[in-house]
Amino acid sequence: MNLVAVLGTVLPVFLIVAVGFLYGRRFPTDIDTANRLNMEIFTPALIFSALTAQGFQIADYWQLIVFSSLVVLGSGVLVLPFVRLLKVDWKTFVPPMMFTNSGNMGIPILLLAFGEAALPAAIVLFIVENTLHFTVGMAMVNRRASLWQVLRTPMITASVIGIAVSLTAFSVPQVVAVPIEMLGQIAIPLMLFTLGVRMVGADFSDWKLGLWGGVLAPASGLGMVLLMLPVMNLPPEQFAYLLVFAVLPPAVLNYMVAEKFAQEPRRVASIVFVANLMSIFTLFAVLAYLL
Repeated sequence: MNLVAVLGTVLPVFLIVAVGFLYGRRFPTDIDTANRLNMEIFTPALIFSALTAQGFQIADYWQLIVFSSLVVLGSGVLVLPFVRLLKVDWKTFVPPMMFTNSGNMGIPILLLAFGEAALPAAIVLFIVENTLHFTVGMAMVNRRASLWQVLRTPMITASVIGIAVSLTAFSVPQVVAVPIEMLGQIAIPLMLFTLGVRMVGADFSDWKLGLWGGVLAPASGLGMVLLMLPVMNLPPEQFAYLLVFAVLPPAVLNYMVAEKFAQEPRRVASIVFVANLMSIFTLFAVLAYLL
């Protein structure tokens, strides 16, 4: 195991989160505008830029798309028996186990661990998780969620347009591609920084439930990967990406959705933030195995 390589992958991510946390504690900060800009401009720009990059072929990732989708959906099935044991509403506990931090942590972790070559796969994994979260996840918490509103979100729109462009021979002119790429470069550090600021107001009152989440989120994802191994024929590098994806902690978006629909947001906050703190050990272990 190359300890320096593992530390060089994990620590930069958590150091940026820590900077955001310390800044948020010192200077009360409203990050709603920053989050909205990231969701509506910077992240869509990152997605479009990666999908339209020279050499990107969506067909190269069809297996990764299928297996990552099964990881997300299957992990929810695996944790369902624990709902009764923990005496918690399934709408509170199951979504955070399924929908993970594929953006805030997944993209930077994969980039630091495997280099720029991993960016297209990291974006594909993010699109898979994000699309399922905005469709299946929203429907789980609120059955009246509008599919049309979901399809109109900038990240989904950027994904559809980016994939469409990648399937044609059209090349985005440099005068357009360069500023889009520059805007996209803002997304990842801003994701990490705002995650740290968001943790300033974290509610840890249900920390025991958070501990369960911190164990079951990566365990259920890893369990799905192991169950699919007999039928999996991924290239080695894509298998490594999938393994990292499978053990990521719950996405902060789970808390924001729970708050919007009054689905025990305090309990969801505890699950999300305790599990994210615990993820440093899980990610360290998985990267130590891979690197």
